[in-house]
Amino acid sequence: MLLTSLGISAEPRLALEDAIDIAIRGDPWSAQSTQLQKALLDESIVAGALPDPRITLGAANLPTDTFDTRQEGMTQATVGFSQRFPRGDSRYLARDKKKELAESQSFQRENRQELVIRSVTYLWLELWKTQESVRLIESNRGLFEQLADVAEAGYTSTMNGSRQQDIIRASLELTRLDDRLTALHSQTETAQEELGEWVGTDTFRSQVSERIPPNLLARLPSPALDVSNNSVITHASIRATDQLIDAGSIDVELARQAYKPEWTVSAQYGYRDQAPNGQDRADLFSIGIGFDLPIFTGNRQDRTVSAAIARVEAAKSDRMLQVRRIRAEGRAAAARINRLDERIMLYQQTLLPQMAEQANAALSAYNNDDGDFAEAVRARIAELNTQVDFIQMTAERAKNLATFRYLTAGTSGSPSFSLKNSQD
Repeated sequence: MLLTSLGISAEPRLALEDAIDIAIRGDPWSAQSTQLQKALLDESIVAGALPDPRITLGAANLPTDTFDTRQEGMTQATVGFSQRFPRGDSRYLARDKKKELAESQSFQRENRQELVIRSVTYLWLELWKTQESVRLIESNRGLFEQLADVAEAGYTSTMNGSRQQDIIRASLELTRLDDRLTALHSQTETAQEELGEWVGTDTFRSQVSERIPPNLLARLPSPALDVSNNSVITHASIRATDQLIDAGSIDVELARQAYKPEWTVSAQYGYRDQAPNGQDRADLFSIGIGFDLPIFTGNRQDRTVSAAIARVEAAKSDRMLQVRRIRAEGRAAAARINRLDERIMLYQQTLLPQMAEQANAALSAYNNDDGDFAEAVRARIAELNTQVDFIQMTAERAKNLATFRYLTAGTSGSPSFSLKNSQD
């Protein structure tokens, strides 16, 4: 396999699993989600509690001519207490809604982690592809320099039928290689900066490991590439949406509680001073119950319930679209993996050996004065292009496998692509 012949460097490089670990640990979104979940759980406790009671202090029935508290029998100092009881089960429903929203954060974090793994894998593979292409072209540049030397020597000694145009052609191909290397170096620097955003520029120096983790190169049996409804509904993003739908359903029940009255219990104690003749006056105590009458419901309660139901139905439609998208993207990734596997096998077993054989035969014919220099150069360039295509194809296959891994993450029958200790 060409991948194993691309060379292994002793220089410390950034492995994919290390890049993923760094990115996940340093992702501020997860910390934000954790704090938001804590806030929602605290709010659920608040939502389930009774409103604070109210205490009122006052003076009642003061005579305005003297303001003497002993002048009138009804003058009193009052202390009142009232407690409001929200409508129906609205407290418990509000508490449960907050808990559902809090639970959705755990699924969102799970989905976020899988997204980070996919994104970092993409960037890591993009950098791997460009740096391996650079290394391959640089390792072949010496061969083109030798071809230029051979052409110049043959032209000087009038051997091998070398012509001046052969020398020009060899120099032109070297220039093209340099231009290609310049473009690849630019792509490498861009990939380094994009990956450095996730792993940090201090941790990430310049190069990544020369081996793709085996789990991203492994062939998969056909059943493993099936994306069914049962597998999709266990995806973290779908489960997070389910939690939001459940929260929306509680909103419907909350809206229906508005048809029930809100109750208030109040009590008041009134202290009365002695009469002017010194006679004691009885203190007064009052108690009452208050409630509203939700009888005009057409433009308030009915509309609120209707709006809550519409939002739940909209969320269900969004969930359906999510399931369809995940299924479609999963099947598309599986189809690309299958076709890339076929191409990779064709390259390994047939095309790469044939291209190498053709290049060697063309060069041997030219050295024996039985071939054209331009043909020898073309054959060598074609072989180099095929090797670069194979590198790009391998990276593309690994990207699609990373995509499929994300789309099937959390399913019981999905293939495992854990990157822990995956490099031997």
